[in-house]
Amino acid sequence: MKPIHANQLLAGLALAGPEMITSVVTDSRKVTPGCVFVCFPGEHVDGHDYAAAAFRAGAAYIVANHPVDGVPEDHTVVVASSHHAMVRMASNYRMLFSPLVIGVTGSVGKTTTKEFCYAVLSAFGNTLKTEGNQNNEIGLPNTLFRLDDATEYAVVEMGMSALGEIDRLTRAARPAAGIITRIGVSHLENLGSRENILKAKLEICHGMPDGAPLVLNADDDLLPTAKLPDRLRPVWFGIESAAADVRAVKIQPEADGTRFVISDRTHGEFPVFIPTVGLHTVSDALAAYTAATRLGLDSARAAQALSDYRTTGMRQHIVHRGGITIVEDCYNASPDSMRAALQVLRDIPARHHIALLGDMLELGTVSEQAHRQVGVWAAEAGVDLVIAYGPLSQATADAAAEKGVTTLHCNAADEVVGYVKQMVHAGDALLAKASHAMKLDEVLDRFYQTL
Repeated sequence: MKPIHANQLLAGLALAGPEMITSVVTDSRKVTPGCVFVCFPGEHVDGHDYAAAAFRAGAAYIVANHPVDGVPEDHTVVVASSHHAMVRMASNYRMLFSPLVIGVTGSVGKTTTKEFCYAVLSAFGNTLKTEGNQNNEIGLPNTLFRLDDATEYAVVEMGMSALGEIDRLTRAARPAAGIITRIGVSHLENLGSRENILKAKLEICHGMPDGAPLVLNADDDLLPTAKLPDRLRPVWFGIESAAADVRAVKIQPEADGTRFVISDRTHGEFPVFIPTVGLHTVSDALAAYTAATRLGLDSARAAQALSDYRTTGMRQHIVHRGGITIVEDCYNASPDSMRAALQVLRDIPARHHIALLGDMLELGTVSEQAHRQVGVWAAEAGVDLVIAYGPLSQATADAAAEKGVTTLHCNAADEVVGYVKQMVHAGDALLAKASHAMKLDEVLDRFYQTL
């Protein structure tokens, strides 16, 4: 973080002095002299309990939800919401810089699209990106606090669990271009309908300048029905939709990636190779190319840079262990991403195709229906065995079994490890996918130790 005057950083939150702030931290172990320490009340740990110690360690200001014993009043910034205060400080800090920013949101594919954007933008200059999926009202500010004078480009991911969150994030990030990947059913439990999810994702428009490109998935069933702001410039990408401005054609899956041709109504055609498999990743690559080129970056160079994409974490990461091809996709799960992952599994040459599928969370009233649909998709993908993990995934196992697929169901991690060890052998392909809270990454680690 570049040092910033306290009165600039805390503008709109409190009257502050001219002293220089060197960092904004939420972890008391990272407190350094001249920082701002933000207290977050949590279920198990309350940051307010560490505020006095943070002040003694040199924190210039404490952002808190109430006065704290041991912290002088003139060094306490009392706010109604620590989350909103983080975003406001990030917005104030963002105003010091002028990088070209792409904002990415959507129900599925955000992180992959963000990484493709990073690959493309990095071909043109110094680029900052959201690390992992740090896309909320703590993560996005932490990304913006990493801006400095050398940053030419940035790509930021924006997530949400309720209306209004993306509005706040986009006003802080001020993207020059926005991408909406797809409207799914993630967070349906909080938002109630896909129409409300669409409304929440469209909040990305609020932080974009007049004339900015809004990059949209033409293959989505809901996005083309949206009423878009007249002041923005919609650009559509897709695979199936003939109406898309940018399409992927001549798609050819390969062992270590996918070849296709970008057909761009404005710039022409470009052959592309991406080191990922699955049509959904082709779509994500298209989104990144479209955003970059509509910001004026060279189209041929942008298309070529897509090959520099790198996977992050356990997001459809294909590894080979003990003769087994394993698709590690343990970070998140929704019906849309489950279907895409099963299609990837289907296309991997293997003796047997085995799907280890765990619970998908935050689906509200459609949860049982969605889990059953995953079981149907597993059957349609030709899966030989479904190992369903978690109470919600009983519906997945039932639906797959009704379609003639061999299924196993378990509720304990030990059972999962045992089943995988017993049923998966050299020559097989295994997909492991579930919501992150199911901790399938730990299950896989335990399985790898047995090989």
